[in-house]
Amino acid sequence: MMKDITVMEDIQLLVNTFYEKVQADELLGPIFNGVIQDRWPVHLEKMYRFWQTVLLEEHTYFGRPFPPHAQLPIEQAHFDTWLRHWHETVDSLFAGPKAEEAKWRGGKMALMFMSKLDYYRNGTGTPLL
Repeated sequence: MMKDITVMEDIQLLVNTFYEKVQADELLGPIFNGVIQDRWPVHLEKMYRFWQTVLLEEHTYFGRPFPPHAQLPIEQAHFDTWLRHWHETVDSLFAGPKAEEAKWRGGKMALMFMSKLDYYRNGTGTPLL
């Protein structure tokens, strides 16, 4: 029986496993690797803090997740691929309420990011970067 996401070590395992898939993905890898380059440890640490804040309610992340993505050449297919990897990773490692919340929150984030990108690209709004 798989355990739920309950401690920081679980977050680290989830994030590390997920981003290994992202880095190797033919659609996502070039974008992530191109932007992050040799700064993966810094990015992963930021992602640990983000998911620790979101899932464990231990407030260690104080950034703004959308602005770094606002200028990236990403479309719905990128979010679909990201979300597929996210769900597969969660399901392969964890089971329980927090695991389900992680998948739900990932879906909400993908929807929100794509909606914001669409608004700023196709509307008259100016991104709040």
